[in-house]
Amino acid sequence: MRTAETTLSTRQQEIMRYIQSFVDENGYPPAIRQIQDELEISSTSVVAYNLKALETKGLLSRKGKVSRGIKIPSLVSEKVNTRMSGQVPLLGVITAGQPLPDPEDASPSEAEQIDVPETVAPIDRLQGVYALRVRGQSMIDALITDGDIVLLRYQQTAENGQMVAARIEDENAVTLKLFYNEGNRVRLQPANSTMEPIYVDPANVRIEGRVVGVMRTMF
Repeated sequence: MRTAETTLSTRQQEIMRYIQSFVDENGYPPAIRQIQDELEISSTSVVAYNLKALETKGLLSRKGKVSRGIKIPSLVSEKVNTRMSGQVPLLGVITAGQPLPDPEDASPSEAEQIDVPETVAPIDRLQGVYALRVRGQSMIDALITDGDIVLLRYQQTAENGQMVAARIEDENAVTLKLFYNEGNRVRLQPANSTMEPIYVDPANVRIEGRVVGVMRTMF
C-alpha cells in the first residue's frame, strides 16, 4: 500500500527534511525564502507549489500567507510554542539626552544577542536590525525612557520626523533623536518639552539606523 510519504518527489522529501531539522534546531518553522535559499530552488513560487502539494497530501498545514505559518502535524516540539522569537545583537548604549562622548560600540559578531519576541517584531523582518540600550530621558514623550531597548534598522538616510541614531562626527558622539533636515542645518529634536534641540551642519551628522521597535527593560 502506498502512503503519502512514498509518493513524494525528491524535492518534496528534501523540503520536508529541511523543515523538520529547522524546527528541531530553532523551535520555529523556516520562511519560504529560507527554504528556497537552503535547497537552491529556482524561485519562491516553486517552493510554494511543493508546500501546497505536501499540504494536499496531509503532511503539513499552512496558515494562509503568514510568514513561517508552516506546521507539521506529526512533528511534536515544545519549542515551537515557547521559542517564537528572533535574536539581534545588542551593540551598546545610546543616549536619549546629550550625545555620549564615548559611545559603546561592538562588532555584531561579538555582541550579546537578545531575544525579540514575534509579538514585538516578526522574525523574518529582523534582518539588518540591531539593538541599543537607552540612557536618558529626552525621548520620554515618545514613550521611550531610560533603560529601554530600541531596535534599529541599519540605514544611512531618514525622512523628516523619523527617530534615528545620529552620529555627530566632530564629537564622535551618538544620540537618539527625531531627525529633521532643514536645508542648511539638521535639527535633532528630543521628544521632551523641557529639552532643546541640537543643531548640526548636514556634513557633520551621519545616520546609523532608524528606530523600528522598542522593548521595556526585561534582561
